Amino acid sequence: MFKRILIPTDGSSASQRAILAGASLARETGAEIIGLTVTPPFHTLSADPEVLESTPAQYEQQARQQAERILADVESAAREAQVPYRIEHASGDSPYEMIISTARDAGCDLILMASHGRKGIKGLLLGSETQKVLVHSAIPVLVYR
Repeated sequence: MFKRILIPTDGSSASQRAILAGASLARETGAEIIGLTVTPPFHTLSADPEVLESTPAQYEQQARQQAERILADVESAAREAQVPYRIEHASGDSPYEMIISTARDAGCDLILMASHGRKGIKGLLLGSETQKVLVHSAIPVLVYR
């Protein structure tokens, strides 16, 4: 059924649940998992305290370490499910675009991602990367809640 499943994660508890569901689906279908996390690039002008307190080199190192921690959950779930996997760390201002381009470039036939379930004005103001992926992706998207 599926051969390659992209599982984007931000390290949240919702993403943790999606990772476990994705690993289970991969085991059942014989698919490979590709875990992805996206971090914003360093910007000279920023309101993000991590950027304001860092040099570009320090920020890159912190982002890499954070990505490793986040992606360790994908590795762990894939090993537990005994499915092939690889992990990717992308940097970009638009996570949904990075998710779609990674899925396309890796030849994924499914994107499985979490939804935080924000509704109303909070969802509108914060935006939803999941919603953006749903709207813009030509690759099927399975949203896990």
